Amino acid sequence: MKKPVISGNRIVVPSDQEYLSDVDAFLEGTLRGFGGEESIIADIAISVSELVNNAMLHGNKSSEDKSVTVEISRVNGSVRISVSDEGGGFDPSNVADPLAEENLLKEVGRGLFIVRSLMDKVDIEATDKGTAIIVTKALRQS
Repeated sequence: MKKPVISGNRIVVPSDQEYLSDVDAFLEGTLRGFGGEESIIADIAISVSELVNNAMLHGNKSSEDKSVTVEISRVNGSVRISVSDEGGGFDPSNVADPLAEENLLKEVGRGLFIVRSLMDKVDIEATDKGTAIIVTKALRQS
């Protein structure tokens, strides 16, 4: 079985939820090194865990041959994090509204909604290998 690979501010993990804790430890350590406030680190960790989980399950369809890449960079007083999968991509406009009455009691389908509510900016891009979701968040509360 593959193992996580850490190189600088990047971690690549197999599409197995067993590695979510590796991503979380890498992320939180890097963000603390950037001097992020704990409440902001928590918001970012929740968001990135959700994105990595979605990339593994929905993007890569839990294929052991595919991986998820998380890259972190500091831009001025903010952090920029890219979560990339090797899947077929998706259209975010096709994601059901979790606040619609017919979806309120569903146990799934809130990931992007949560991420959008916690992050300052969310961009979804098709890549030559799959999908990348790039989130940005200020490291300090204004």
